[in-house]
Amino acid sequence: MTDSPRDGKAERTAEATQWLEKLLELTGFPAQVAVSQPDQLNHWLTINQESLTPLQIDSLIGTEGATLDAIQYLANATFGDGEQQSGLIIELDGYRQRRGAELKAIADRAAEQVRQSGEEYVMPPLSGAERRQLHSFFQLEPAYQDLSTYSRGLESDRRLVVKLVDQPERQ
Repeated sequence: MTDSPRDGKAERTAEATQWLEKLLELTGFPAQVAVSQPDQLNHWLTINQESLTPLQIDSLIGTEGATLDAIQYLANATFGDGEQQSGLIIELDGYRQRRGAELKAIADRAAEQVRQSGEEYVMPPLSGAERRQLHSFFQLEPAYQDLSTYSRGLESDRRLVVKLVDQPERQ
């Protein structure tokens, strides 16, 4: 008998949870991890902050979420199922929720500017994970159906560009 894709994903998520708890222990930040699935695509691994100091929380999140992004990248590279639109989201102290709201506000401002000017809007530098999140906003949100996105430039200066659907991409 073979596992269904859902069973395989649940097993990978359980393994990722154990891996994350061990990583936290080995780095001197022992904490429990809770799993939730608020949407159909992602499993959220939320680090319980009760046993962590504010300094430890700040260290685990890192500057502009860089440490949390790195941990999330490793978890997805190790336990992901290869689907671009789904994966593991590592959450701590509500950072992903807050940053998601900030990114949504950035997307709304960019959309408004593109619609008013008819010109492309080039976002400030963002991490690869945040660029993917914004790409998803523009692909999935009905409010953005008249807009599309693409990336321009090379890492560390790769930028997300928002444009009207019928507008050609500029290099």
